Amino acid sequence: MQLTYFGHASFLLTVGNVRVLFDPFISPNPLAKDINVGAIEADYILVSHGHGDHIADVEAIGKRTGAKVLAIAEIAGYFGAKGLDVIGTNLGGKVVLPFGTVHCVAAAHSSSFPDGSYAGVAMGFVIKTTEGQTIYFAGDTALTYDLKLIKERHKVDVALLPIGDNYTMGITDALVAADWVGTTEIIGMHYDTFPVIAIDHDAVLAEAKAAGKNLRLLRIGESITL
Repeated sequence: MQLTYFGHASFLLTVGNVRVLFDPFISPNPLAKDINVGAIEADYILVSHGHGDHIADVEAIGKRTGAKVLAIAEIAGYFGAKGLDVIGTNLGGKVVLPFGTVHCVAAAHSSSFPDGSYAGVAMGFVIKTTEGQTIYFAGDTALTYDLKLIKERHKVDVALLPIGDNYTMGITDALVAADWVGTTEIIGMHYDTFPVIAIDHDAVLAEAKAAGKNLRLLRIGESITL
């Protein structure tokens, strides 16, 4: 199982022959200028919420690849009206797909479309893959007691957590979140894209190490095996 980072909160998870893209914000991201968006293939696109820095490339990639877009009902309706193949969900929902089971969980964050209209509520995803690993994609959540429910219901192997602060959790809260969801393996996201969420890499890595966590800060375009 392979994970590729495209910057901000955008990842491509490959499970067997199935490609799952998360929150594609690539073409407007200057840090991802070396990524060829037109070459990204996807079978599914998972969207955590409606902000522009999470949906910017959904329509273009979805139309080009024919990927199914899984999102909360309001976002699914938005992209369905644009001709994309959608799977509408909501908090607490479970969807069984060829790459595994997707559980939609709460994320403490706002959600609106770029024009300011209502985009439902924000979500995260707990994915139990067909290869036996469980991955938690947190979306843009703040630290919230709802995270403790994940540990009660799932055995998380790795958590993709926002660490940029200001709009989401910072590293200190993210380390608590890792405890609450029950993992020591963290992949950071939602940092450095804008000046207000720039981080000191050495400092956050040191803080994570002191807390007994293995934090990975992937380079944009980097792929790792999970």
